[in-house]
Amino acid sequence: MAESSAQEKTEEATPKRKLDSRKKGQVPRSKELQTFTSLLAAGFAMLLFGKSIVDGLTTSLQESLSFEREFAFSESVLPMQMLSATQGFVGLLAPLFVILFIASMMSSMVLGGWIFSFSQVQPKFERLNPLKGLAKIFSIKSLIELPKSIGKFTLVAGVVVFVLNLALEDIFALSLQPIMSALSSAGMLMIWCFFGFSSVLIVVVAIDVPVQLWEYRKQLKMTKQEIKDESKETEGRPEVKSAIRERQQQFARQRMMAEVPTANVIITNPTHFAVALRYEQNGSFAPKVVAKGQDLVAARIREIGSENGVVVFSAPPLARALYASTDLNQEIPANLFIAVAQVLAYVFHLQNALASNGKRPVAPGELPIPSEYSSVVTRGGTEP
Repeated sequence: MAESSAQEKTEEATPKRKLDSRKKGQVPRSKELQTFTSLLAAGFAMLLFGKSIVDGLTTSLQESLSFEREFAFSESVLPMQMLSATQGFVGLLAPLFVILFIASMMSSMVLGGWIFSFSQVQPKFERLNPLKGLAKIFSIKSLIELPKSIGKFTLVAGVVVFVLNLALEDIFALSLQPIMSALSSAGMLMIWCFFGFSSVLIVVVAIDVPVQLWEYRKQLKMTKQEIKDESKETEGRPEVKSAIRERQQQFARQRMMAEVPTANVIITNPTHFAVALRYEQNGSFAPKVVAKGQDLVAARIREIGSENGVVVFSAPPLARALYASTDLNQEIPANLFIAVAQVLAYVFHLQNALASNGKRPVAPGELPIPSEYSSVVTRGGTEP
């Protein structure tokens, strides 16, 4: 039972799954939306350009059929006449084709967006498998499409009957009108048919678009195992990630230890915490933390500092405050300036005394640590 539930696609698609699907050209599409926009665009195009198109086609047709008798038997003149007529027809119909093309592109942008994928045009021999073809015919999607097609046909047929009943007298009157007037009336009748079909398709589109989005989401759903596999693929296995993180921490610690000899002072807890500070009088505005650690790392910092002649100063409250409030390569906070300044002044005087065999200065006593650091625990924090 647990294995069966693990294989059920109950999880929503991840962003990677959606992106991979889009790269393969799998996006939600609605044929009904494209049909609706095409019919609506055709109706408006005929309404705007219908008269000029009909007039132009009539004139072009008359001109192409009006020629001298001997031209009909000429192998050079007649093809040129037909080519000229064809070019005229294409030029007249070009606005209609452009509007239909724009409408088709806009419908694609509304649902699914513009996309081009080579995977959809690559030959796939499994598409020739008759068993898969039969499976598609009797699939759930086909069962959904069947009532939708029947409903759409019924609606469109009803509109056709309704429009024909309304315009029945006008249709019969076409035979009594002059040819140009009849063409104009037939064109207007066709335009209203386009608008009628479009109005019916609004209902179909309002149903089909949510259905297509639902089917697309259902198709992209994933099993829990697929989620885990994708996470391993993109982020790596947990044990590998842990090893990489540990290795990164080790490299960071090595870089930090290499900075300890450059410090001016190491302030300690004295055993649990150690913070190494460097102050460049002509450089940074405030002292900077070049290394910090606790327990074994703190002991290693003290050891490296002692080996390189760095002064180790025991000031537990200050060490805890610096450790809790400052990150590596970060300047100390302003409210610790006075306390650190007293320590650095002592260190510089001590170094001068040792260099000149002079009298050792007196170490500062209680340092001014702000009360906000009184709650800093003795142990804790995060190792760099």
